[in-house]
Amino acid sequence: QVQLVESGGGLVQAGGSLRLSCAASGLTFSRYAMGWFRQAPGKEREFVAIISASGSITYHARSVKGRFTISRDNAKNTGYLQMNSLGPEDTAVYYCAADRSYRGSSSQEYEFWGQGTQVTVSS
Repeated sequence: QVQLVESGGGLVQAGGSLRLSCAASGLTFSRYAMGWFRQAPGKEREFVAIISASGSITYHARSVKGRFTISRDNAKNTGYLQMNSLGPEDTAVYYCAADRSYRGSSSQEYEFWGQGTQVTVSS
């Protein structure tokens, strides 16, 4: 059974940092691209970042570029999202997802999804 489990969310003040983790099990993690998405209250889920299976290719949404960094450690079957200079606009539930294909930023057709972790940024 495939599981993606996010952790690392919480409450942080504006300007602060958090690192989210996505622990994968039940799949050959190194063969899957991984994406991060977020959904704020009353809004649609949106793309945040994606990393290729090997980790050699990354892409970040314009809204987070320069502040967030996606990475992965295939030896640990874990993906990460380092979030710096957080603002209230980053408040959302953050989800990781995995798929065998490296999908563009407009696609949310990932094979596997985590349950999400809440990030709240206070002003």
